[in-house]
Amino acid sequence: MEWPAEAAAALGASAFAGWARGPAYAWLNVGHLLGLVLLVGSIGILDLRLCGLGRAVPLPPLARFLTPLALAGLIVAIPTGFGLFAADATSLVGSATFRWKLALVALGLLNAAAFRLAWNRQLEGWDERPSVAGRALAAASLVIWLAVGTLGRMIAYT
Repeated sequence: MEWPAEAAAALGASAFAGWARGPAYAWLNVGHLLGLVLLVGSIGILDLRLCGLGRAVPLPPLARFLTPLALAGLIVAIPTGFGLFAADATSLVGSATFRWKLALVALGLLNAAAFRLAWNRQLEGWDERPSVAGRALAAASLVIWLAVGTLGRMIAYT
């Protein structure tokens, strides 16, 4: 047995996984969904604005408002997602859909970090001199996070 399968089996046999499979499962699901909605909703609006939509809304205050909401969503989604994984770790570790979802989450986080490092200080004049690469990262972010949500739903059906 390879290490991911062994780790998943150990996690699946833990008391935490037993708790997650019980009445907590429904609440973990609700929490994960709320975290995802907060993350993708906030980032989605910001990404659309960065791509040029809604220019009547000033970008810097919008980013200052939405970024903490997106981070709050991520902070909720990660532990609730881990709980959902623990509840069914043995089968999820073998799921290609689940692995793609995790890969896209990592890509989405890297994309966000790259954008923040490269363009965060340039938001003030974004509409006068938008970065083509920055807009491409924003569009990619939108696609990535929507794909994460879609794959998350598809896990149950694959």
